[in-house]
Amino acid sequence: MHTQRVNLSVLGTRAGLSALAVTGLLATAACGTESGDKETGSRSVGTRQAAAEITGKQWNVESVTVDGTKHDAPDGAHIEFAENGTVGGNYGCNHFGASAKIKGDTITVGDDTVKTKMACTTKGTMDFESQLGEAISDSTIKAAVEGDRLTLTTGDGYTVNLTAEKQADLHGTKWDVTGTVRGDGKGGSAVALSSQAKGKVHLTFDKKGTVGGQLGCNKVTAKATVGDGTITLGTPGTTRKMCSDSLMDTERSLLKLFGGTVTYRLTGSNLTLTSENGAGLEAVAAK
Repeated sequence: MHTQRVNLSVLGTRAGLSALAVTGLLATAACGTESGDKETGSRSVGTRQAAAEITGKQWNVESVTVDGTKHDAPDGAHIEFAENGTVGGNYGCNHFGASAKIKGDTITVGDDTVKTKMACTTKGTMDFESQLGEAISDSTIKAAVEGDRLTLTTGDGYTVNLTAEKQADLHGTKWDVTGTVRGDGKGGSAVALSSQAKGKVHLTFDKKGTVGGQLGCNKVTAKATVGDGTITLGTPGTTRKMCSDSLMDTERSLLKLFGGTVTYRLTGSNLTLTSENGAGLEAVAAK
């Protein structure tokens, strides 16, 4: 039985919001040889080239099979393996992060998992979270990649099927904000949007060097100069409406990102922005 340390701490600020959004993919793949079915092209992640095929991608979880029973994943469940020796993503409700090492076609996930502590009410979500957590946390996993599909198999009977998320474009995409981080100079802690703010907070960057959108209450526009992993946001121009305390609180948090340079990370359909003091946001490409 795997154990999970439930804790709201973060692994670092490079992930944007916290360790709960992964920062990159597997550090070092040991040399090896390809194996698998020559007809299907399936191969184990046993070479540097094969290991590289899972890097820089968001792998959406399709299902977890345990003891012969397949459990379909809820929307939003995904996993990313990082070059800096971490794994993380979303179980379908809560974000998680842990240490991870790769050698040949074997991924070893540490027993140091951290995760958020939200309780989701959609039927089956928390059960699936438990199953995926058991498969990923404190596990030795065999990995096989076939095109845009990844299969993870554990020694104690879990099989996780995943598909690579198509990379979204920073420019021209409507980014629905799903959470914020209150910067404290040490990375801050992730805060999910209030029920009032959900679906009302979004940003869109254009190739002309501007960003615009909705902060939950007021509209915002500003200059946005995109560099190598950074975006310099100008002084924001906003409308002047007053809304509920909840919406205004979200708006104040987001306005702290403007008038300075933020780092950004784009993986699949997810975007994170992080300021120097740790304040940030997490967003997903609108469908």
